[in-house]
Amino acid sequence: MEEKQFDAKSIIGYILLLGIAIWYFYANRPTAEELEAKKEAKNKTEIQQQVVNTNLLTTTNSIATDSIGKIKAYQALGAFGYSQTLTSAQGGETELQNEVLYLKINNKGGYISEARLKGFTTFKGEDLYLIKDGSNASFGLDFTTTDNRNLNTKDLFFEPSLSTVGNNQQLSMKLKISETNYLEYIYVIKPNEYMMDFIVRSQGLENTFNTSSNSINLNWELEAFRHAKSNSYENRYTKLIYEYEEGRDDSVGQRDLSEDDAEDVNYAAYKQHFFSSILITDTAFKTAKLTAQNLIKDESIDTLKLRKFTTKAPLALTAGNLNYQMNWYYGPTDYKILKKYDHNLGEVVDFGWGIFGTINKYVFTPLFDALSGFLPLGIAIIVMTILVRLLMSPVTYKSYVSQARMKVLKPEITEINEKHADNPMKKQQETMALYGKAGVSPMSGCVPALLQMPIFYALFSFFPTAILLRQKSFLWAEDLSSYDVVAELPFNIPFYGDHISLFPILASVAIFFYMQMTTGQNMPTQTQPGMPNMKFIMYLSPVFMLIFFNNYASGLSLYYFVSNLITIGIMLVIKNFIIDEKKIHAKIQENKKKPKKQSKFKQRLQDAMEQAEKQQKKKK
Repeated sequence: MEEKQFDAKSIIGYILLLGIAIWYFYANRPTAEELEAKKEAKNKTEIQQQVVNTNLLTTTNSIATDSIGKIKAYQALGAFGYSQTLTSAQGGETELQNEVLYLKINNKGGYISEARLKGFTTFKGEDLYLIKDGSNASFGLDFTTTDNRNLNTKDLFFEPSLSTVGNNQQLSMKLKISETNYLEYIYVIKPNEYMMDFIVRSQGLENTFNTSSNSINLNWELEAFRHAKSNSYENRYTKLIYEYEEGRDDSVGQRDLSEDDAEDVNYAAYKQHFFSSILITDTAFKTAKLTAQNLIKDESIDTLKLRKFTTKAPLALTAGNLNYQMNWYYGPTDYKILKKYDHNLGEVVDFGWGIFGTINKYVFTPLFDALSGFLPLGIAIIVMTILVRLLMSPVTYKSYVSQARMKVLKPEITEINEKHADNPMKKQQETMALYGKAGVSPMSGCVPALLQMPIFYALFSFFPTAILLRQKSFLWAEDLSSYDVVAELPFNIPFYGDHISLFPILASVAIFFYMQMTTGQNMPTQTQPGMPNMKFIMYLSPVFMLIFFNNYASGLSLYYFVSNLITIGIMLVIKNFIIDEKKIHAKIQENKKKPKKQSKFKQRLQDAMEQAEKQQKKKK
């Protein structure tokens, strides 16, 4: 067997190979930057693994790289932490606008953070906002997830996507747990419309919402900004109105804190006198808790906000997902605008209840709209007042005739009162007998006055709702929807204010002369026990008008001033050219001579009075 010899060439070859390998590894070693990048990649992989372990689905470009605090926060959100990692959802706002409305929708919460009405200004001439900088409004859904996390959408980031559909702007705000599973708000704003579509829906969240807890709740809050000169007057007409049970409407009380619980609610309207924010739903909220809180603690102090409104309502799931077709309305409380929508929104305008609202809705509103179409607003008020008083002139005539008859009988009534001063029962019997013989009823003067009351109260409710009067001037009044000012006071008088308005003074003077012509001429010289002091009432009414109307709309005071002037004029014409008191006296004397057949009621009343008189004599 041949002995194996040492091969020097092989050794040299091995050495060369080893050297080449050492040189190769040395020449291709990673730089310091590459080592750092590798380290960051490793950290990123570890973070992604943590996200996966907590159901935070992610993509390669949507995850935070170096903030452990963020990761912990996202872990606390469970599956909804996915949207929080998207760069497109971080902060920012999206604008929507048309010719009449400007909106901003915040990525955080996906709700409207600014709503400005174009073409309107505050009493200071500033832009008019219903929502500004997100400081006075919030909207969100709070719910529980299947892993028992309590979340509210107003604290989470939505991903916006703005598009144009025909002439409409459409904004999609998505709160994602993945690219195909999400909660979505859709806003659609149309040209020249204050009303916009608002859709709340979800996709692929059947296993995310905790349906057993039934705890998906809508929360909408808004603090109403002050827009008018008088905060107390504006606050009086700022209220929460809602529709429920298919057409019935109601309002939350105006105490410092008022709450209502309602069922099958179709809309909630936050009415700020001449402007409203309304949320409407096609699928009625099964229940809703509605709250209104007064934010004005002292009416003599200027304030920025009037009331805080809150609506809380549970939302129902359909096959594990949400699907609500809604609408937002941000605009003027104008009956012409509101009534064109198919949601019974005309009821938001406070025309008054019952017959008063009917008169305003179908008589005074169309009449005033027609007059204001070709006349200045102040002149339109005067013309409408003239038409109303002329329409009511037959009633005024009947009332004055009754007063004239009572005036003719006044000497005889005074004689009866003096003759039976110590016997009230006898005095009452003879007075009633005199009325019966003369064919005069003391109630005949009250009936015409009662017929005028619906008109009086309807107009009292109409003028505060007439948005056409807002910021329209007439004579010395700068704004017919607010009080006029002829002098500022250096102090505040309780119930009166810190200014002097001229229209209420003129209206008070006119009322005084009107009452002097009506009540004054028939006022008894002595007041019977238990009867009101008519002279005191005659002076009280103008004073009440002077104080109460000092902070009311000057348009309303203008109406009462002109109305009483016209009524005084009509009564003077009736007195001097139509009614002859001598003829009335002669006719009454003829009626006395005629046999008067009493009605059964009057006969029973007289018998009862005679029986009472006999019992009184027996006691004596």
